[in-house]
Amino acid sequence: MSEKRWAYKTLPEKEIAESLSKELSIERTLANMLVQRGIHSFEEAKQFFRPQLEHLHDPFLMADMSNAVSRIEEAISQNQKIMIYGDYDVDGTTAVALVYGFLCTFYKNLEYYNPDRYTEGYGVSIQGIEWAAEQGVSLIICLDCGIKAQDKVKIAKEQYQIDFIICDHHEPDEYLPEASAVLDPKRKDCGYPYKELTGNGVGFKLLQAYCIKNQVPLENLYDFIDLCVVSIASDIVPITGENRILAYYGLKKLNENPRIGLKALKEVAGYNSNMSIENVVFILGPRINAAGRIKHAKDSVRLLLSDNYEEALEFAHEIQKHNLERRGHDTRMTEEALSMIANDDWLVNKAKSTVLYREDWHKGVIGIVASRCIEKYYRPTIIFTKAKEQVAAGSARSVSGFDLYAAIEECSHLLEQFGGHKHAAGMTLSIDNLLPFQKEFDRIVSKYITDEQLTPVISIDLKIRLADISPKFYRIINQMAPFGPDNMQPVFATENLSLKYTPRVMKEKHLRLELFEEETGAIFTAVGFGMAEEHFPKLIENKYFKVAYQIDENTFNNKTTLQLMLKDIKY
Repeated sequence: MSEKRWAYKTLPEKEIAESLSKELSIERTLANMLVQRGIHSFEEAKQFFRPQLEHLHDPFLMADMSNAVSRIEEAISQNQKIMIYGDYDVDGTTAVALVYGFLCTFYKNLEYYNPDRYTEGYGVSIQGIEWAAEQGVSLIICLDCGIKAQDKVKIAKEQYQIDFIICDHHEPDEYLPEASAVLDPKRKDCGYPYKELTGNGVGFKLLQAYCIKNQVPLENLYDFIDLCVVSIASDIVPITGENRILAYYGLKKLNENPRIGLKALKEVAGYNSNMSIENVVFILGPRINAAGRIKHAKDSVRLLLSDNYEEALEFAHEIQKHNLERRGHDTRMTEEALSMIANDDWLVNKAKSTVLYREDWHKGVIGIVASRCIEKYYRPTIIFTKAKEQVAAGSARSVSGFDLYAAIEECSHLLEQFGGHKHAAGMTLSIDNLLPFQKEFDRIVSKYITDEQLTPVISIDLKIRLADISPKFYRIINQMAPFGPDNMQPVFATENLSLKYTPRVMKEKHLRLELFEEETGAIFTAVGFGMAEEHFPKLIENKYFKVAYQIDENTFNNKTTLQLMLKDIKY
């Protein structure tokens, strides 16, 4: 891993920060951080620190929403069978559980369906449509996919007389599917004010609109809001605007009164404390995803819909087994991938990208392995495995600031199918095209990527003194949660530090330091996970250094103190 680049956020204009500091009666440092996050007034700060469900946008501002609600009303009034169809990842499975679970509270002629990752692949499948026809389905509500399913939607209508309502959040093509309604805030003709909803979030807006039109108490819908935060956290979308409101109340429900399936999953994972967005990403998300990766996504939906705790625990234990199997594949494949890179001179010394293939790699884990490779070799990465005879399937991940989708699009003549966005994508190609694709993709990446984009970056909010850190300072920072993309937990930098005592190495790879600020006399404990090998010798050699860190609490022997969680050290 190359040395990390520290990128300091631009300080706001002095007058704006001073004005906000006085208006809110807070320190200038905190006012600077709020202005950096787009908060300039008391009213904006109030909405930021105290999100309200009544601030959610009118769902009928979304293009096609009236058509979608009318089609559901028609189906219910005629007792038509409705099928809830969703992708096999966390966003898709939580969306299915949300829409199916809510509609089930007052309408029973329902089915749900998640495609098989391996036999059907991503999106709307012919098998899914055929299964719906066999069940006598008249309407499919499609969640977290479908925006590019023009042909499948046409087949469903013409051959099986099945209508579609599409609830998606991915970029649409020039022409939309000819469905009863296409809900996607990224439609070019959609004036909806917030564009960053998940697929689950678009499903939530559909249900919100149905409630408003049919005088159903919105509290009935809010009972499902913990599913929204699991989707928002796991899909790595910005935690701003409506996502912030849904995440705020979703976490509140998840921590105070979670639905039975999520409660069981927390117990099986051995996590009994309050959850943050980060906990959802690393504890709940991978387990829910593991069902679709290893066996079938319907296992996760079944868990999320369960209303019996003993039954939910059984389902959760089954999903835990899937997750353990996924981890085994993850570890083995990552080791093999890193070894392939290390033993290839071109990949180590010349390439600006990583493209690898092995036919025995597990298709459900290749995206995770791509991310693992980026941790060691920081550059756009695609991991391929054999999908079927003479066809490889790939999962791609990008680095900060580089448009992966645009690069793949320039190589599309070598691909059979592809889809995704700036940061992640999936594709299939003929195995014969693997080597030409590897060379062409690297040529395109080399053409556009900058040296800065090839260096891992730590985004630093502010430079502060250790003496500025106090329990009140930490308490106000904590109120900025939930943290996530576009509202990350603040990272600070402090310069001209030395060690009060010799560094301690914990479990052979972690560092524990007592940092001393001569200017103020302040002393703080700092912990650096996985930093011992690189930094212990340097700390012994260098008297002065600077650190990048986040502030956290540590409770030991019933005593709670503040400590610094190190991101990097520079000398």
